[in-house]
Amino acid sequence: MNKIFIVLLVTLQLLFFCDLAFSQAAGRNSVLSGKVIDEKGNSLPGASVFIHDVKAGAISDTGGNYSTSRINDGRYLVEVTYQGFASLIVPVTIKGNTHKDFALNTTAVEQEAVTVTGVSSATRLRNSPQPVSLIKKTELLQNASTNLLNALARKGGVSVITTGPAISKPVIRGLGYNRVVTINDGIRQEGQQWGDEHGIEIDEYSVQKVEILKGPASLMYGSDAIAGVINFITNQPVTPGSIKGNLLTSYTGNNNTYGFNGNLAGNLHSGFNWNAYGSIKSAGDYKNKYDGQVYNSRFGEKNWGGYVGINKGWGFSHLIISSYNQKLGITEGTRDSASGKFMAFAETPYEHIATSSELGNRKLLTPYQHVRHFKIALDNSFSVGRNRIVATVAFQRNRRQEMGDPAMPTTPDLYFDLRTVNYNFQYQLAEQKGWKTTLGFNGMYQQNRNLAPAKLIPEYNLFDAGLFVFTTKSFNKVTLSGGLRADTRSMDIKALTEGTDRKFNALNKNYGNISGSAGIAYEVSEQVTLKANVARGYRSPNAAELSSNGAHEGTYRYEYGDNNLGTETSMQFDAGVEVASQHISFGVSAFYNNVSNYIYYQRLASKIGGDSILDDNGVTLEAFKFSQSGARLAGFEANFDIHPHPLDWLHFENTFSFVAGSFNKSLHGSKNLPAMPPAHLLSELRANFPKAGAALKNLYFKIEMDATAKQSRVFTAYNTETITPGYALLDIGTGADVHTKQAKLFSIYLSLNNLTDVAYQSHLSRLKYAGVNNVTGRQGVFNMGRNFNVKLNIPLDFK
Repeated sequence: MNKIFIVLLVTLQLLFFCDLAFSQAAGRNSVLSGKVIDEKGNSLPGASVFIHDVKAGAISDTGGNYSTSRINDGRYLVEVTYQGFASLIVPVTIKGNTHKDFALNTTAVEQEAVTVTGVSSATRLRNSPQPVSLIKKTELLQNASTNLLNALARKGGVSVITTGPAISKPVIRGLGYNRVVTINDGIRQEGQQWGDEHGIEIDEYSVQKVEILKGPASLMYGSDAIAGVINFITNQPVTPGSIKGNLLTSYTGNNNTYGFNGNLAGNLHSGFNWNAYGSIKSAGDYKNKYDGQVYNSRFGEKNWGGYVGINKGWGFSHLIISSYNQKLGITEGTRDSASGKFMAFAETPYEHIATSSELGNRKLLTPYQHVRHFKIALDNSFSVGRNRIVATVAFQRNRRQEMGDPAMPTTPDLYFDLRTVNYNFQYQLAEQKGWKTTLGFNGMYQQNRNLAPAKLIPEYNLFDAGLFVFTTKSFNKVTLSGGLRADTRSMDIKALTEGTDRKFNALNKNYGNISGSAGIAYEVSEQVTLKANVARGYRSPNAAELSSNGAHEGTYRYEYGDNNLGTETSMQFDAGVEVASQHISFGVSAFYNNVSNYIYYQRLASKIGGDSILDDNGVTLEAFKFSQSGARLAGFEANFDIHPHPLDWLHFENTFSFVAGSFNKSLHGSKNLPAMPPAHLLSELRANFPKAGAALKNLYFKIEMDATAKQSRVFTAYNTETITPGYALLDIGTGADVHTKQAKLFSIYLSLNNLTDVAYQSHLSRLKYAGVNNVTGRQGVFNMGRNFNVKLNIPLDFK
């Protein structure tokens, strides 16, 4: 592994020398300045002016005046935002010191935004042919959730596979696991995402913005991006000449969760800038009216990170670092047959009914996991004349320990040590006659080692690389975009013999693929946009799917891989329409996705009938094996928002999503794809008051109905899945910014979820398949009951 550190060190040194060289090659350095006003000519203090491609911007002062740091001359997409006003997104040519005033109009709903996901440079959302959803920090604060991914499930087409409140895995349009690529600050996040009970390992409190691209994105990200991409953005430079910070505290009543976060960011006039944050979170066992307190659903986190860098006219160079440290219990759901109460240390010599003290504290009891994810990255952008070079290299280490023996609670049974070096290099050509083209290559080197006695997956080395070209052409009201990519991936899987038994066979697997996309966005008018896109994505099998052979703690399964699995490929067609008028906003996006060699797992049948059951050191497990077949998925998302005049403060917003998936042929009497999310409708009635007296701003009240339909389209082969009843949850919330005449003191957010305390099970909850309660006859563990949440955010501002 020392070779990886040497490669990283050499790369950092090379980029440092490139930094010096490109500073000489860059063109003239200039400043963009001006004033931000409203439609009446009044200045707007605190408005944001941001240029995403060079990570430079400014905040307007008390007179509405702004001035950016020095940037290289060129044509840039500038985003101007101010709460309560429609964002303004315009291309601006900077040639010498440039003066540009921006006038914003009040609006009841935000219509415009910029995306940096699935594209080579910042793009207006209306010009992106693929559907992209954005979630800003304010929205994350206003909506209570048990973890970061649960907050994203409010968006159409996005669902989560959960294992209690601490673990959620993203699902986009019915596809999850390794079919969704997670990006954090430009770096592809690599953990143990193949597993059911492995989350994304990103600090919730530090996220400033989330972008969700729905559809194949292998063109830009290579293998695995069949379903789409979730891009978490945490570090953005603050206004030059300022130091800003936040203190955030949060409390959740159902499981007695408290969380704290602090961050401090600065940007000197010299171009030196930084951000630093730290977070802690601690949760007890959650509860619902059927199960009471759910034993061992507790968790805790201690995270820190930030960046340090420099922004100059030649570009920027940022060193990013983060550390994620989580300990979480694994809920098995085993119960006493006579009382129906949860068992502690089930199927061990220490087995007993969980006591009230064991249910009431935060101490982690076996089985539990300890997850650590460390990442360091160098993110660079250099101007070369009017063109630009982007160079990113990162090292990350993911360590996951699973402890299952109550006699040795700190000794891991499973210990995965995954180390990854990511690289991404792009040459972005300056816009020429409406054409904007990027050439690039990216990939990673990865190695996995097992550091505990139990071995679920083999040790392996992986290397992949992809070469791509991406281009856009804009003319009149039409934007065309697309490109091609060629990939190669090699896996060297190590053999393992335990005693006289061969557990893993040595394998050398090589995969290659051609992927691409082509799309169009047509602005029929200022209110109407039509979009269409076709994209081909791919995913090579992972080590777990190829070679698993072992008991997986917390999944209730003994897993077998298949050495002969082939590459998954998908061809997806998207079409959509967006309408944004003064009083009504409407959008619908439909898709059809054909997947070849879809990989799935199913229960194995016993030779004597029924399910195949194994005994693993006294623990009873069901046997599952990975397999593959052709599949297809289709569905749509729709959003409808009414904000009638003159009641512009009132919103009635509805978001609906539906997806259906099936195999191309019946498998053991069932054609339905497993883990398909049911139809989902979120209806929100909301009142917004930008000014509510002298002390309150941005006051809001909301009431929501979160309705999930019955899921009867299940994969029934060998009882892999069962039908899940529908349910509806009622949520309410309120919040506001509290001000003095001089500044904002703090923001407060209150919410009450599942107001009527409905007992329900999500179809994608893995706890749904825990053991049967013999007293009530109910199978599995139910989701969280009524839950109160409060958040307090205190801004800090220094000159």
